[in-house]
Amino acid sequence: MNRPTHVRDLPQPPLALVGHGQEEKPGPVPPRATQAGERTAQDDTGKQSGDVRDPGRPSRQDETVAPPASQEAALRAELQERTADLQRLKAEYDNYRKRIHRDRLAVGEIAVANVLSRLLPVLDALAEAGEQGEVTGGFQRVAEALHTELGALGLQPFGTAGVPFDPLIHEAVTYTPDDRVEEPICTAVLRQGYRVGDRLLRPAQVTVAGKPPAGA
Repeated sequence: MNRPTHVRDLPQPPLALVGHGQEEKPGPVPPRATQAGERTAQDDTGKQSGDVRDPGRPSRQDETVAPPASQEAALRAELQERTADLQRLKAEYDNYRKRIHRDRLAVGEIAVANVLSRLLPVLDALAEAGEQGEVTGGFQRVAEALHTELGALGLQPFGTAGVPFDPLIHEAVTYTPDDRVEEPICTAVLRQGYRVGDRLLRPAQVTVAGKPPAGA
């Protein structure tokens, strides 16, 4: 700031007059609190503020962040998809087990049927020998034991005189017209038929009697 020119040569006032009073000396500076003291004070403040929290409001530890609705829907859809996959896989495995069990039974039946088919000529020879009275004594006991064991394997003989003729299981050797019968019947069995379960090993050879053909 420029002083006026008419007071340039005046003497300067003493420094004491500038402050309009006696010069004040600075007082002692209080010591700064240590970091540990500040941290302790903050902890105490936090405890005091925590003691007066609203009892109806859950703490931060109790609060759980709920997933968004879109994320929850995606998780449910994925869970349903995985459940459907497991159910489909279980159904396929059950069908596989049933098919394997059925195939094993079929293979076993085929093997037994093949073996029994090879023994049918032996049974025919025993039946012919029995008609001639040659199966006696110990040989008869062997024949009876053979029939018992073959029956245990599922071999079933069929073919009886007087039953209706069935072309599925009977083989007609001769046909005799007869007005006294209403339907074709087996009059005599020439050779026994055999089957294993539902599998036909050999049809029975029979003689058949039935109505005369039309126009005869």
